[in-house]
Amino acid sequence: MVDLSEYLPILIFLFIAVGLSAAFVFLPMGVSRLTGTHNPDAEKLSEYECGFPAFDDARSRFDVRFYLVALLFLIFDLEVAFLFPWAVSLEHTGWTGWIAMMIFLVILTVGFAYEWKKGALEWD
Repeated sequence: MVDLSEYLPILIFLFIAVGLSAAFVFLPMGVSRLTGTHNPDAEKLSEYECGFPAFDDARSRFDVRFYLVALLFLIFDLEVAFLFPWAVSLEHTGWTGWIAMMIFLVILTVGFAYEWKKGALEWD
């Protein structure tokens, strides 16, 4: 039979974490309501980053090239994340690890060449 009293510290920790999270979220909103700083007007709600109203709706569709560039960045970022541990442990993995990494790099290079040939990296 499982002794549930061992889970009591975890349960206490979760209650404290939820309580602190709620306090950090709702306490500033309540204080601003009580102190009167919540007074929206046209000047407060106007654009403040660029100084002029937006041209189009913020939920407009993006060109697919934005997503392709983001995916390519993630792929090559993961490549670097795999290369460092591989380089550190190369003496333990030997030729098997070296060949496996070369196959991985060849697949990534072929994919990169394909993207380049299709024009995914060209920006108009």
